[in-house]
Amino acid sequence: MKILPALLAIGSCCAAAHLSRAADKAFSEYAGTVEARLAERHSIREVAPDSIRVEAVKPPAQLPGALLHHWRAAAFVPGASAEQMLALLRDYNMLPRYYAPQIASARVLADDGKSAVLRVRMKEQKVWTIVLDAEYSVESGLVGNDRGYSASRSTSVWQIDNPGSGSERRRTPGDDDGYLWRLNSYWSFTRARGGLAIECEAISLTRDVPLGLGWLIAPVIQNLPSETLQFTIKSTKNALLEIASKKGTR
Repeated sequence: MKILPALLAIGSCCAAAHLSRAADKAFSEYAGTVEARLAERHSIREVAPDSIRVEAVKPPAQLPGALLHHWRAAAFVPGASAEQMLALLRDYNMLPRYYAPQIASARVLADDGKSAVLRVRMKEQKVWTIVLDAEYSVESGLVGNDRGYSASRSTSVWQIDNPGSGSERRRTPGDDDGYLWRLNSYWSFTRARGGLAIECEAISLTRDVPLGLGWLIAPVIQNLPSETLQFTIKSTKNALLEIASKKGTR
């Protein structure tokens, strides 16, 4: 079988991936332009109240040894409010419930209400299982009483070998298989048509496609950002619907 030797070769091939300073710098600069645009948009209320939509903002951008991905997802949640959405986004201890099985655990390292630092364990099942630990800096708030925002920026991402075992270990950030090196997520939400329009933009940095194993690795690297965001927007909508329905029955 062709897949068996390929799978055996994944470790040696992907372990050679390295996050270059140039790619890291380019990601930070791009994130800055996205955040500047979103900061302006929060004040002019442009979040589209679609039911559910996931789309690429731009094709994957080639950087030195890396790919930059930018996706956007939107949903409309009837009966929900901006206050409920903000409370959901700040309920960090509930992340494993809202986003299972992709989020296996979450721990709050610091939280002053408006900003927080989190450590999250993420799990993705493909042909093989990918387990990552990540720390995020999160800021969130309301703009007026009918709209709000949240910005989550990864500060460290570790790939985990042998998760859950006595030999579990973290790889050095930026020197691993390269499935995820950076991930920033930006939520916007606003009251609309008897409910809440919610939108999330996610920009991520992964390794580029390795020579010789592109047929096997490319689908994981190229599809993971969109699949993760699709799962996130659906899970968020479901959680918000649950919260809104409980309030409506009181």
